[in-house]
Amino acid sequence: MAKKRPHTKAKRPQGTGGVGAAGADGQVPVVGAREQCPCGSGRRYKACHGRAAAQAVTELVQRPFEGLPGEGDWIALRELVPAATVELKLKDALPEGVPSVTLATVLPMAWPALRRDDGSVLLGLQNDTASGDISRDLADTLQRALVAEPGTPVQGRRAPADGPRLQDLLDPEGEFEPVVHTGFEFWVPDTENTTPEVAASLERANSAAIPTVKLAGVDAAYWCETPEKNHLRWVMPHAEERLLDALARLHAAGRSSLGEGTRLVGSFRAHGLTVPVWDLPSGVGADDVEKPAAEFAERLAGALADESPLTPEERRARGGLTNRQVTLS
Repeated sequence: MAKKRPHTKAKRPQGTGGVGAAGADGQVPVVGAREQCPCGSGRRYKACHGRAAAQAVTELVQRPFEGLPGEGDWIALRELVPAATVELKLKDALPEGVPSVTLATVLPMAWPALRRDDGSVLLGLQNDTASGDISRDLADTLQRALVAEPGTPVQGRRAPADGPRLQDLLDPEGEFEPVVHTGFEFWVPDTENTTPEVAASLERANSAAIPTVKLAGVDAAYWCETPEKNHLRWVMPHAEERLLDALARLHAAGRSSLGEGTRLVGSFRAHGLTVPVWDLPSGVGADDVEKPAAEFAERLAGALADESPLTPEERRARGGLTNRQVTLS
């Protein structure tokens, strides 16, 4: 993972933070880390109110996309899907001159966001973020992209600790419908007249993209093709312990596969949710697993409703699944 970008705050002139300098709303303003805290304690800001502010922006938010429509798809696009876009709907009307806002898995040159020449905004999802709250960092990038000059990228930074999150900016009733692409041509409207840097970035990205398809019959499940075998990776919304119990019940009963030659091999843990993974034979395509996945969803619902203690066989199955779990975030 790339190193975090350094963060600096512009210092205010000395003497701006005396006793009683808190605002009318009771908030203590931000000053240089070595300056006296404006609260009047006599201590440096970094040892006083600055400590809480620093913790607020570095503390890891376990489920940054919780409460957003399509939480599972947000996670899949962040961690699993190479090339996809989603049209985003904001709570408020778009600013004048911004015809649309589109979430993209990756942008050229790894830009956090881009304001296109036509004024539309592309927001990158798979970039490293500076704080422990991906949602807040993305919201900060989005706000800056909305007012950026057309034709310019937006650089990343650490979002203010009191800044809005995506949950504050996006319409909670808006649909989240990813469109999975075979490549990254959506980056530029005219690939023939793009810059050499962007063209080279596009070529590199396309060569590394793994063919991926979103299943239509179940939520947040993505088929992908690799040279040796295919896979199904399915982001599930259930509490982790409860889901692992249910998967273990099915696995012990020989009912966890998606058909002949398929096998539940483990799971990822990503942004607070669990992502079971199945190995599929190379000849099994996305269409081939639509019906088996829907049938598995029904079996899983029954297993989730079972609150009886796990049998010894089920406990062994659960231990095997847990040992093969990989944390992505």
